[in-house]
Amino acid sequence: MYLGASQIIAARIIEFDLGIVTLVAPASVFIYPFIAQAIDMINEVYGRSMTQVAILIALLSQILLVILIVMTNSLSPAPAFQFEEAWQSIFTQGLWIILASWVAFLVSQTLDSYVFDRLKRAYPDRIVLRSAFSDVADLTLDSIIFVSIAFFTAGIPLLPLIIGQVVSKGLIGLLDTPWFVWYKRYLGTG
Repeated sequence: MYLGASQIIAARIIEFDLGIVTLVAPASVFIYPFIAQAIDMINEVYGRSMTQVAILIALLSQILLVILIVMTNSLSPAPAFQFEEAWQSIFTQGLWIILASWVAFLVSQTLDSYVFDRLKRAYPDRIVLRSAFSDVADLTLDSIIFVSIAFFTAGIPLLPLIIGQVVSKGLIGLLDTPWFVWYKRYLGTG
């Protein structure tokens, strides 16, 4: 669910004020860190090989979502449906955004699963360390790949988008770390 939503809302560029700096980023920055956390949770319980399976299933679900949206958009709207232009505007993304989402997800989540697994082996009692560090690496790489591919033809300055996305995802990624700690305690393993 999070992954599909992040792919849909990534086309919207938002601006938000942190008090000391104003950042711009794709709107998906508020959802994507939770995906990284979910991947860590899978890795914690099932290990890296099952995490890779989950990443591939998630990628296939993204591809299926795009196929379903394209199929739906190709159908003729009912005459009484007055929102066709808004519908098409919202659910017709550029090819670059879709491709960027797929590539960034696959590469960054693969990195996350590797880093998390290595840290888990090296520091089995340091759950916050492995969750936070693997997420920072993942979220940074995801931001660079996604923005570079998705918006390189949009005529928008890329560096502010990358910085905005890295900072906001990093903050949210750190703020959702207690969720991971709770999860470990819920499982009785942390």
